[in-house]
Amino acid sequence: MKEIDWANLSFGYMKTDYNVRINFRDGAWGELEVSSEEYLNLHMAATCLHYGQEAFEGLKAFRGKDGKVRIFRLEENAARLQSTCQGIMMAELPTERFKEAILKVVKLNERFIPPYETGASLYIRPLLIGTSAQVGVHPANEYMFVVFVTPVGPYFKGGFSTNPYVIIREFDRSAPLGTGIYKVGGNYAASLRANKKAHELGYSCEFYLDAKEKKYIDECGAANFFGIKDNTYITPKSTSILPSITNKSLMQLAEDMGLKVERRPVPEEELATFEEAGACGTAAVISPIERIDDLENGKSYVISKDGKPGPICTKLYNKLRGIQYGDEPDTHGWVTIVE
Repeated sequence: MKEIDWANLSFGYMKTDYNVRINFRDGAWGELEVSSEEYLNLHMAATCLHYGQEAFEGLKAFRGKDGKVRIFRLEENAARLQSTCQGIMMAELPTERFKEAILKVVKLNERFIPPYETGASLYIRPLLIGTSAQVGVHPANEYMFVVFVTPVGPYFKGGFSTNPYVIIREFDRSAPLGTGIYKVGGNYAASLRANKKAHELGYSCEFYLDAKEKKYIDECGAANFFGIKDNTYITPKSTSILPSITNKSLMQLAEDMGLKVERRPVPEEELATFEEAGACGTAAVISPIERIDDLENGKSYVISKDGKPGPICTKLYNKLRGIQYGDEPDTHGWVTIVE
């Protein structure tokens, strides 16, 4: 294997040695299979290709200073995948089978887990698709669960630094009672035009308001939003927001730090009152927000006055990363150590 420049990894795909697969046929999940093939053999009439029966997850494995490999909150990813399966009528993979697949693929590709001091990690991508051939619009009766891994660097090139965001009203990521709470590919396809526009305007990402009234903060690109003010961690509550495992973890850590936590509708004008704010998710952990521009209304909500991450965002970021890498005590039992 050619030498990997661990410190300069992008957030992209790199071929690794193995992936793992489990097929659902005749009403039951089969045995786990190991493959070194990067391609899937799919029928052209598979439901994932025509009717969007496709779900995925994202989680990471980290190599600690002690040499141990830790996977962060994999049971939460299993539960969220099960929720998505319920939402789009797919066969649910039990938590134990999910865990079996994740641990197996990480062990098989251990040489691709970046060293501790690089700040990089092993990204784990579980994928579940409907594979049976049919033309009528109804759930598949066969499914394939696949997990591949790839070493990644920071999601944003600048790492933990503030970024500018822009509110875009002309596109919605998802409807209030649609698939926004599920991790399905269609939600991401629906965000591509808005994301392209945001980048063309010079912003790191787009900001969505609620699709129904265009009054409340919804999601921040493909991440959850949170704001800090008056010693309170505030994050939007909505029926179209994906429940972020990172956000859930940050809420707990904020409580541990003595902050109040509020999950409620956040009107756009409240952005002017936040002392700090961030976008959070598996890829970046926290991307601190410098400002949020509302170009249509000629407003700019400047959150970071000095252009630097705020003290609470920094403390939360360091605490969460510390748990992931084994530098901080895992008091909540979030980490699974790969034996």
